[in-house]
Amino acid sequence: MSVPGLMIAAPASGTGKTTVMLGLSRAFAEDGLAVQPFKSGPDYIDPAFHRAACGRASFNLDSWAMGETLLETISAEAAGADIVLAEGSMGLYDGVAQPGATGNGASADIARRMGWPVVLVVDVSGQAQSAAATALGFARYDAGLPFAGVILNRVASPRHERLARLGMEAVGIAVLGALPRRGDLTLPERHLGLVQAVEHPDLDRAIAGYASFLRDHTDLAAIRQAACAQARPASTASLQAPPAQRIALAQDAAFSFTYPHLLEGWRRNGAEILPFSPLVDEAPAADADLVWLPGGYPELHAGRIADAMTFLAGLRTHAETRAVHGECGGYMVLGEALIDKAGRSHRMAGLLGLVTSHAQRRMHLGYRRAELLAPVAGLAPGSQLRGHEFHYSTIVEQRDAPLARVTDADGTELAETGSHRGRVTGTFFHLIAQDR
Repeated sequence: MSVPGLMIAAPASGTGKTTVMLGLSRAFAEDGLAVQPFKSGPDYIDPAFHRAACGRASFNLDSWAMGETLLETISAEAAGADIVLAEGSMGLYDGVAQPGATGNGASADIARRMGWPVVLVVDVSGQAQSAAATALGFARYDAGLPFAGVILNRVASPRHERLARLGMEAVGIAVLGALPRRGDLTLPERHLGLVQAVEHPDLDRAIAGYASFLRDHTDLAAIRQAACAQARPASTASLQAPPAQRIALAQDAAFSFTYPHLLEGWRRNGAEILPFSPLVDEAPAADADLVWLPGGYPELHAGRIADAMTFLAGLRTHAETRAVHGECGGYMVLGEALIDKAGRSHRMAGLLGLVTSHAQRRMHLGYRRAELLAPVAGLAPGSQLRGHEFHYSTIVEQRDAPLARVTDADGTELAETGSHRGRVTGTFFHLIAQDR
């Protein structure tokens, strides 16, 4: 029997769905419900906020990067929960042009597959009854997608709410809530989007405020009653196997972008995760089989990393005999230098012939598929990987052999292939899944 769920989605980014997701998660948890959160699409920041809101680990579900078996296995994390809340990404139907492992990456793909009705968060600022036309289009665009109703956001006045409700009533769309405009309920942002959960100055109080706001302005009972799911067989498959037995994992404000399902899979398949912090100048465990430097914000801490002699020496010593891998920000730290946005150059580990710059900003964004040309720890050459890339760094210099043949979601081959030297490897894309 599947756990009933809802997809919290929106017509576009920036409409308030994260506030709604966190507020509902905390409100239901306060009412004694076990809430299982998920995030649709490739996002490594929101799951930590979800966990802070309801106390259960949140996992990504991605129809472009993940095959059927992996999606089923991750969705089975809802076992024992009372309700599932999944947060969409971008607009409900936004995905890539070419389908991937099981779909095009849109939140609608996940909602349809899991049978989770959509709660559409509609920004009604600057309109009233006209918002119903938007909602009606989203409700009818895909007849196979269950649709629960809307939450009106950024309502200016009681009159504004009354008119917007009249429009929804005229086309038969349920209004599950109406949130007054409040500028103090937005999460702080930084250059790549939201701050990380660990960086929020008073996260628990902020989420409690969202919950109180949702209690006052939505029908929690109706929202819960709208939740449902398709009956699904119990998954017997395991999450992804680890690339090594003992993995030293950098974890701090500069290195934090690792997908939760990967770490959980490594642990459940017997790996030991050994966290360390480069920012406090800790070296990776001397007996680790692999050092993994995830992405994050090393460009904001480049001076501290350059001065972290214990960390850098331990990294170099490890690389003499065992594998080291870096993703995105971790890849940059493995290089010779990192140039910050002010144009200052900071010496990095020097394990790869790579120089990257934030002074020459250009956005790199999208799904990536890679065929390894060299091993990455326990991943053999020829392995097919799926991931996602999002950064503003520019490669100024790259002198090592390519790590992989990398294409985007349309199959276009890309110049940024990652690189390898000896036992050291790095890529700009974040691993999500391995094709099986």
